[in-house]
Amino acid sequence: MPNPTPNSESAGAPAPRVLVASDLDRTLIYSANALALTGPDAEAPRLLCVEVYESRPLSYVTETAAGLLAELGEVADFVPTTTRTREQYHRIRLPGPASKYAICANGGHLLVDGVSDPAWHARVTERLARECAPLDEVRAHMAANADPAWVRKQRVAEDLFVYFVVERDLLPEEWVKELAVWADGRGWTVSVQGRKIYAVPKPLTKSAAMREVARRTGATRALAAGDSLLDADLLLAADRGWRPGHGELAEAGWTAPGVTSLPERGVTAGERILREFLSEVR
Repeated sequence: MPNPTPNSESAGAPAPRVLVASDLDRTLIYSANALALTGPDAEAPRLLCVEVYESRPLSYVTETAAGLLAELGEVADFVPTTTRTREQYHRIRLPGPASKYAICANGGHLLVDGVSDPAWHARVTERLARECAPLDEVRAHMAANADPAWVRKQRVAEDLFVYFVVERDLLPEEWVKELAVWADGRGWTVSVQGRKIYAVPKPLTKSAAMREVARRTGATRALAAGDSLLDADLLLAADRGWRPGHGELAEAGWTAPGVTSLPERGVTAGERILREFLSEVR
C-alpha cells in the first residue's frame, strides 16, 4: 500500500499503528450454514454468537477467535470491511474495542463512530455516475433474465449495487458466466458468495475506502483478509493479505504476491487469519 499522508507528524510522536482491514462473512464470522465449511471430520469448536436477527442467532466466531479479536483491537486499528449494508453491519457485535472506522456496502459507506461520512459517500456516488452503467439497467437485466424457479429474493443494497438470493443447486453455471460477461462490458463485476449473486460497480471498492482510512489515521502499513472476488482489490492494496482455503478466491485458485493462501477452511480459517494478523502486528 502506498504510504498515506498522516494527518499530523511531530518529532518524537509514537509510530502509527498498523491498519487491519478484514472482510467479515466467511472470513472472520460464520453463519450456521457456513460452519460446515470446516469439514465433517473437524472437532466441533466452542462458539460465540456475534449476530442476532429477528430473535435468532445468525453468525458466530469461535471462543478462541473472540479472544484474538479482542487482542487485535488493542494493538492495531481494526477496520471491519464488508459488502453488507449499514443496517446489516450494525447487527454484528464483535468482541473487543469498538472500531472507530468501518467500511460497508463494499466501500460505498465509510462509517466513523458508527455514522456514515457524507463527504465520502458523495465522492463514491459521483464516481459511479461517471464510470459505469446505471444501477437500474443492471437490476432490470438481471431480473429479466433470471428464472423464478431458482431466484428467492431480489435486493438493491444502499442504492449502490444489486444482489439475488438463489437456490445454488438449481442455478445454471452458464447463466452466471453470461451475466459476468454482460456486466463487465458495463463496468460492473459479478460475484457468487454462498446463496447470493452480487452485481457491483467496478469503481465501488473496499480498497479505496481502506486507503482513505489509512490517510486519516496515518497508518503506514495495512493488513487484509477476505474470501471473495470482491475482496481481491483489498488484498492487493494491502502490504500483506490472507485468504482462507474456502470461498470464491480459493475455488478460482487465485493468488497474488504478498497474499498467503491458507489451507484452513471455515471457522478454523478465521482463527488462523487472526493469529496471522497479531503475529504481523507484533
